[in-house]
Amino acid sequence: MSIEDKPIRVLVAGLGNMGRSHALAYHNNPGFEIVGFVNRSEVALPEKLQGYTIHPSFPEALAELKPDLCSICTYSDSHTDYAVMAFEAGCHVFVEKPLATTVADAERVVAAAKAADRKLVIGYILRHHPSWMRLIEEARKLGPPYVFRMNLNQQSSGATWETHKALMQTTSPIVDCGVHYVDVMCQITDAKPVQVRGMGLRLSDEVAPDMYNYGHLQVMFDDGSVGWYEAGWGPMISETAFFVKDVMSPKGSVSIVMDPNAKSDDIDTHTKTSLIRVHTAETGPDGKFLRPDEDLAMAGEPGHQDLCDMEQAYVLTTIREDIDLDRHMNDAVQSLRICLAADQSVRTGAPVIL
Repeated sequence: MSIEDKPIRVLVAGLGNMGRSHALAYHNNPGFEIVGFVNRSEVALPEKLQGYTIHPSFPEALAELKPDLCSICTYSDSHTDYAVMAFEAGCHVFVEKPLATTVADAERVVAAAKAADRKLVIGYILRHHPSWMRLIEEARKLGPPYVFRMNLNQQSSGATWETHKALMQTTSPIVDCGVHYVDVMCQITDAKPVQVRGMGLRLSDEVAPDMYNYGHLQVMFDDGSVGWYEAGWGPMISETAFFVKDVMSPKGSVSIVMDPNAKSDDIDTHTKTSLIRVHTAETGPDGKFLRPDEDLAMAGEPGHQDLCDMEQAYVLTTIREDIDLDRHMNDAVQSLRICLAADQSVRTGAPVIL
């Protein structure tokens, strides 16, 4: 076996929903060899993952196991320290979004990746989704200026609401989920974001007084494009129009049309698309549309685990083929900067000029 084909030895930190899914992706891919897990507590794992040792301490596991890659799927407040520690130990890093909880920390992680000459891949799972790639491609064909309308509200209860409350100890919904959809906006328009506004509301006594479980952001770009993103979590959230993914320009619009029976807290709903509708604004001499809307059926949609498998296959490729990730890293910092500016605007009541 050549050095290029040798499996990448990976340490997975954090065994929540995403950590378990990424661990399964590594387990199922012969290009990886899991050397261990890190989690503060013992957790129930799928049968395939039960043979691996769970370590309580990330620094100790890193020093003892000497992995090639660290997969950081912990809560957001530990992402920066763990990633920098991994780079200083000579590892590549996959880190779940958001990259960090502050822009300065995100920039520190990127600087550490460059200093160590190691790969940094951030968990923007939609970048590996064929339907979202098609949405971006069709929207770019329309040309700017754009209107972006996006949301993902989740009517959560039981274990899902417990997970959301745990996430909100460090990160608001518009930051946690918003980075995905703001990243999509930034891939469609190459323009610079110039102003961000945000508003939010705490709709539950179970959420800390300085946190909010409903938020809404607006972003303005220097090409005139504007966009909004909305995210709410909790048992009180409405399932009406919970999933809007829509891009408009002077030439028409591109929209994801969701299955009307989809449930907002089903994780596959967050990534699956029923179809993409392309509408062309062009009209004839009679003022009527020249072409009917085109529905692009997205057959054979990947589920959540399939996407995690595709994402980690990409991580393997970036390492083996030495892919340049500068744009990937810069985009991650940019989408985080926009969402954190929105969070700042929520808390101060003032718009943020970028």
